[in-house]
Amino acid sequence: MSESMEKVAGIKHLPVFPLPLVLLPNELLPLHIFEPRYRQLLKDIEADRRIFGVSYFEATDAFEKMPEPGSIGCAAEVRENQELPDGRSNILTIGLARYDLVGYLDTGEPYLVAEIEFFEDDAQTDPGLNDLADEVFSIFRRVAKAAHKLSGERGAFPEIQQAEPEALSFLVTSAFNLDRDVKYELLKTRSTTDRLERLRDILNQSVGKMEESARISSLARTNGHSSKKIDL
Repeated sequence: MSESMEKVAGIKHLPVFPLPLVLLPNELLPLHIFEPRYRQLLKDIEADRRIFGVSYFEATDAFEKMPEPGSIGCAAEVRENQELPDGRSNILTIGLARYDLVGYLDTGEPYLVAEIEFFEDDAQTDPGLNDLADEVFSIFRRVAKAAHKLSGERGAFPEIQQAEPEALSFLVTSAFNLDRDVKYELLKTRSTTDRLERLRDILNQSVGKMEESARISSLARTNGHSSKKIDL
């Protein structure tokens, strides 16, 4: 069992914060809490594990008023909480583990409370998984280096450590400004191999163009012009 799954062990019911974004395991998410119902949610979870659910929900795209049962979300752990004098808060959270939203409970609280089931990727038997992860990591580093050059190489290029395949797949996904529906599909995927294969396709579509742009940018800077998340 992963460290994240250990943190959510035993949790069957979770306060849910519907948001028009997709949170991934190990992804940082800063939030500004100002609505009274979510101030109450934050107060309530402070006394326990400081965990709530983030479910992707576009209210303008559906007649529903809440994420549908069967949808996938990610538990968020509050790491920092800056309380403001007027009752609002700026918080920093990190994604822990994904959950299947089974249904809702009538608790009388002003916020949603859901019955949830946590899950990780299915056990992988693909003998080529580690090679696939190495390939995705290699392309990811190429994209990151190209982005660093395009930024003018401000600061040292950060050392990127390779994680195990499932964690790597979420690290790479969170590094890019992907379309939210694409990101949600990657969140839902329960096969590490399938997620890495999709990421390999996405990266391969952009890495060559980014490296060429970086090369041209470098040439321009040496020709007298001069001595974050990455958009794909």
